[in-house]
Amino acid sequence: MRREVSLVQDEEHLELSDRFRAGDERALAQMYERWSAVVYTIALRSLGDRLDAEDVTQKTFVSAWRSRDSFDPSRSMLSTWLVSIARRRIADAHEARSRAARLQQELERVAGPDISGAEVDLGDSLLLAEEIDLLEPDAKAVVKLAFYDDLTHQQISERLDMPLGTVKSHIRRSLSRLRDRLEVSYVAS
Repeated sequence: MRREVSLVQDEEHLELSDRFRAGDERALAQMYERWSAVVYTIALRSLGDRLDAEDVTQKTFVSAWRSRDSFDPSRSMLSTWLVSIARRRIADAHEARSRAARLQQELERVAGPDISGAEVDLGDSLLLAEEIDLLEPDAKAVVKLAFYDDLTHQQISERLDMPLGTVKSHIRRSLSRLRDRLEVSYVAS
C-alpha cells in the first residue's frame, strides 16, 4: 500500500515538474501552494525577519520561474531545487544586510552620527535618500522610480520587466521599512 502511494506521489511530482519546465503557470501556482511555507520557514529561521523572509520567498519562486529551463529532474527533485534557490536568495539577503551596514558605517564616518543640520528639509531629504539606498537592489529601483520619477505601478512593472504584484509588494514593504527606520531616527533625536 505504501509503495503504491509513493509511486503515485512520484508520478504526480514528475508530471508537475514537466508542466513547470514547459512554462505552465498553473504548475508554478501549485508549487507555490505546496512549498512556499517551507521556503518561508527556512528564510525566517536564517534571517529572523518576517518581511525579509517574505522577500526571499517571493524571489525564490521568481528565480525558479525564470530559470525553469535549467531544472533537471534527473539530478534533483523539484522541492530540493527550490530549496537550493532559496538558500542562494537567503545568502543574497545576508550580503545585502552586510553592504547596508558597511554603507551606514561609512556614512556615519563621513557625515558623523547626526547628519541633520539647520536645513531641516535638506536633512530630511538626505536621511530619506540614505534610507532608500539601504533597501535591497530590486526594492530600491522600484521605490526610486515611484518617488523620484513619479511612475505608476504599471509603468514601473513594464520598465523593470517585473510582475505588477511584485512591484506593489516592494513598494508596500519598502514603505513599511522606511517608516520603521525613520520613526526610530526621529525618536532617537
